[in-house]
Amino acid sequence: MKETLNSFKALKHHYADISKLHMRDSFEKDKARFERYHLVLDDLLFDYSRNRINEETIPLLCQFANEMGLDRKLRQLFNGDKINISENRAVLHTALRNAQAPIFTDGKDVSVDINETQKKLTNFANQIHRKTWLGATSKPIKHIVNIGIGGSHLGPRACVQALKDYAINDLSFHFVSTVDKTNLLDVWNKIDPETSLFIISSKSFTTIETMTNAETLRSLMQEALGESACSKHFIAITASVSKALAFGIAPECIFPIWEWVGGRYSVWSSIGFVLLLLIGEEQFEAFLSGARIVDQHFLSAPFHRNIPVVLALLSLWYLNFFGAQAQAIIAYSHLLRHFVPYLQQIDMESNGKSVSMEGETISYNTGPIIFGGEGCNGQHAYHQLLHQGRHFIPVDFILIDSSEERVLLKRHENLLIASALSQATSLLKGKTYEESYLALLDKKIEQSIAKQVAHHQVIPGNKPSNILYLKQLTPKNLGMLIAIYEHKVFVQGALWNINSFDQWGVEQGKQLLPTLLDAMMNVETSAIDPNTLAFLKYIREKSKT
Repeated sequence: MKETLNSFKALKHHYADISKLHMRDSFEKDKARFERYHLVLDDLLFDYSRNRINEETIPLLCQFANEMGLDRKLRQLFNGDKINISENRAVLHTALRNAQAPIFTDGKDVSVDINETQKKLTNFANQIHRKTWLGATSKPIKHIVNIGIGGSHLGPRACVQALKDYAINDLSFHFVSTVDKTNLLDVWNKIDPETSLFIISSKSFTTIETMTNAETLRSLMQEALGESACSKHFIAITASVSKALAFGIAPECIFPIWEWVGGRYSVWSSIGFVLLLLIGEEQFEAFLSGARIVDQHFLSAPFHRNIPVVLALLSLWYLNFFGAQAQAIIAYSHLLRHFVPYLQQIDMESNGKSVSMEGETISYNTGPIIFGGEGCNGQHAYHQLLHQGRHFIPVDFILIDSSEERVLLKRHENLLIASALSQATSLLKGKTYEESYLALLDKKIEQSIAKQVAHHQVIPGNKPSNILYLKQLTPKNLGMLIAIYEHKVFVQGALWNINSFDQWGVEQGKQLLPTLLDAMMNVETSAIDPNTLAFLKYIREKSKT
């Protein structure tokens, strides 16, 4: 991010003016803010009227994006250029949902591999659906167990939960990610070994958490069904075919993932096989088509009418000018209860960086702390801090209207949406001391007490929020929603001039883990600091008592 640009200097002057204004007054003066500050794409409405902006803000932010070369960087993403410079890789998750035309990287048309893999996955899924793929005891598959971590877990789990109403079969889906044995045993106790299929998702086939779980489950399966269990009950999604073969997986049960697919962007690839098993070929294609709609919009819409770009610009506006450090994303949908941890990874793993593309230490914050969860639960937990805490935290509300027709249940739907709108309105308007004081007097509270209590009921307001509204949570609409946030994160990284597609902080932990594991197993090592050795000695002694 070049703070010497004229557009950045203009934004600093603009911030000095607009930071003194309250959105309550802006809405009083401008009754048409919604008309001016909303965008529609297919089934999605993006309402950004509740932001601390005026008619100058978005044009100035777009000017900054232009001066930072966003259009050029955007096209490099789709063209297969090696924008992941620290690993010398292209970033082509967009190709996974749009492989109709040739897409080249390193002189190779990757669309050929994508299409071949999608056909192979579909054929295998059809065998499961038709009950022609049989386990070691000639029984059809009923349980699907996804073994992965990070992008191989968060995306598939979020999507399977979100689209469970579109299931085309009676398969049961389970997820094993952490190496805490409780997770593994909880799943093992729910399944029938004879009718279970295990999906091992690991690009390298060396991810220690995933492979530890996979090896334990392989042993349990062999105890239950014999040595032949692996070839009939395990499949691999990996870039390391040789390691999968050595594990005992049959060649026809190995599906590729490529180095140009980052884990957090991999749900469109073979990693999404678990979703394909749930919703079938037709609906999985609809899922991909939703992402394609957003891709085309992202490529073609002018920045001021471009949903991912506007979302990113607003986030940058608050992080780098208002001093925000966190962003709340709150989905008012039980189906999306695993969605925020997925977005947390997409955003924080991508943009949690402190070095520029040129390798220089940067002086500005990147990547807000993403948190949130399911509304209405948050209203009785962390929303108090959003409203009255001193932290400045912008909020994205995600609303789903399922058009419930049954009167008994329609009330739940109406209450859910009204709850979200009440939170957005309260964040915007707040509550003044005078309003609090008069409300207490109306309740016949003694004047002297009302004067004191009113101070505690003041809500500053002027807290920004966006609303993303979908008529229904369909496979297509979920694809759109994910792609919007993917591109938002890309735009932020491009404007901050960082590499959004490596994760060396994660890799460092992976590299340290084996040495520490050896020390846990009493293997002598000098590669551990004295403090950690002292801790390990303490817990070993405690374990003996």
